[in-house]
Amino acid sequence: MPLFMDVHSQAQGVTLDDVVAAHQLDLAMQAKHDTRYITYWFNQDAGKIFCLVDAPSKDAANAVHKEAHGLVADELIEVQAELVDAMMGLREDQLPHGQTIPETGEPDGGFRTIMFTDLEGSTQRAEHLGDDAMFALLARHNAIIRECLHVHAGREVKHTGDGLMASFGSVARAVDCAIAIQRAFDAHNANDPEGAMLVRVGLSAGEPVEDNHDLFGSSVNLARRTCDAAAPGQILTTNVVRELCLGKRFRFEALGDRIFKGFTEAVPVYEVPWQPART
Repeated sequence: MPLFMDVHSQAQGVTLDDVVAAHQLDLAMQAKHDTRYITYWFNQDAGKIFCLVDAPSKDAANAVHKEAHGLVADELIEVQAELVDAMMGLREDQLPHGQTIPETGEPDGGFRTIMFTDLEGSTQRAEHLGDDAMFALLARHNAIIRECLHVHAGREVKHTGDGLMASFGSVARAVDCAIAIQRAFDAHNANDPEGAMLVRVGLSAGEPVEDNHDLFGSSVNLARRTCDAAAPGQILTTNVVRELCLGKRFRFEALGDRIFKGFTEAVPVYEVPWQPART
């Protein structure tokens, strides 16, 4: 199919969360029009959004935007894949395996924020839906999380069956990503109640050991336990994440100490509220 780049030139005042939510709505709608929205670029300072899409025609690509959220592009240009790579430079999926780029632009020195996600009730849903329907649901689940990782410079370490493990060179980007994941699933659930999904997210940070493209160590185990302790739709973090985010815009609510399997001392746990505060 032809490859198109669409341009939204009037995106002043739009936030990254707005863009992520709109892209998730595109993904939920794209199959209806035989299209595939591959990725996007957001230039917040210039107020412009660029979307890359495989589509049978310009009309089909526009129809997805129109029906998903009403934000139709100002311009739609047919492009060649090799030209996209040349114009946009090195893609995140072309970075050396195991390397992330923090806000400083310098290679990651080894300290990482670890994220685990877990889909609530996956075993029971598989029994209820059957293999084909559950596979389709998991594919949608994976696409939502991977899109958020892409936007926030996270690296997928491995798939865990009903969730993902990821690492970040920046603790702030990891927390941003966790919030974006929950908001993206919230948007998906509103658009597709029958396919609604709730996920747990757990975060911790430290200097894990890397071997054969996997990560090991206490920080990894603690992130896994934190995810296990989260309620569906909740983000939990350890104290090290909270302390590294001091002065940032995030909110952390203390939930007290928890005793986790494999840890001799109690671990302070914090929730990151992701829904807008009510006024």
